[in-house]
Amino acid sequence: MTLSVNQLEEARRALATPLYADVGGDLAVSFEFFPPKNEAMEAQLWDAVRTLEPLGPRFVSVTYGAGGSTRERTHSTVARIQRETSLAAAAHLTCVEATREEIDAVAHEYWAAGVRHIVALRGDPPTKGAAYASHPGGYENAADLVAGLKRLHPFEVSVSAYPECHPDSADASADLDNLKRKLDAGANRAITQFFFEPETFFRYRDALAAAGVDAEIVPGIMPVMNFASVKRMSAMCGTAVPDWMARLFEGLDDRPAARQLVAATVAAELSRRLYAGGVKQLHFYTLNRADLAYAICHLLGVRPRALAQEAAA
Repeated sequence: MTLSVNQLEEARRALATPLYADVGGDLAVSFEFFPPKNEAMEAQLWDAVRTLEPLGPRFVSVTYGAGGSTRERTHSTVARIQRETSLAAAAHLTCVEATREEIDAVAHEYWAAGVRHIVALRGDPPTKGAAYASHPGGYENAADLVAGLKRLHPFEVSVSAYPECHPDSADASADLDNLKRKLDAGANRAITQFFFEPETFFRYRDALAAAGVDAEIVPGIMPVMNFASVKRMSAMCGTAVPDWMARLFEGLDDRPAARQLVAATVAAELSRRLYAGGVKQLHFYTLNRADLAYAICHLLGVRPRALAQEAAA
């Protein structure tokens, strides 16, 4: 194979420069957790929170189960993070299986607890595979929920975005229109569903710009802790899993340490390429485990605040 002059020059630059030398440490990050089901999971969650807290994330969010199934656990987790840490906690809130009055009451409770950020979502039906239907007397969809929250209090509101189209959307155009409705209702930003190739995000960003969307769109990053689980999640939310990823994780089921090294490398390289494309905010789906997110942030120049301040002094 003969390389062009441009390809040779690019290869020389790549060999002469350390892989992450161009990451300037000006990346802002946020993290997502889910509410624990038992004492062991609670200990794991709080270990993750305390490990990632020194990195100074913009916020950390806590998920809300299908049909509001984790409402009390989500509330107690968010309230404790807000009360006992230096972190800004964001609570997920959905439209499913609740009236407007019930959802408004939850929002008022968050405000009273000092929570100023809500991740507003339509939500999934409590029964897997069932079609979504708005609750009688409830908020119809995420855009309706955003507008309702903004009427209650001056919440900061994040919403979801789907670079590969939400499974319930008729097509990409309809999906984009839905995102615009959420932003027009008052949402401050959108956080994307996870994806595995930077071009997926860049194409989506271009499509949004062409449609006149200039809001902050934050890529969601899912480090692969268990490839089989990620494949299942990807199938449910319409995320493409590239063939090269399957090859990378092949044979690592019984080698957790090696799998973790590969996972960190894959997610860090995705993040680095996004950064090279002008992305300065990333949101990590931690699954309540800190090590991978911490390692990736370290590679990207995101360090504990005390160390960063000492280096700058």
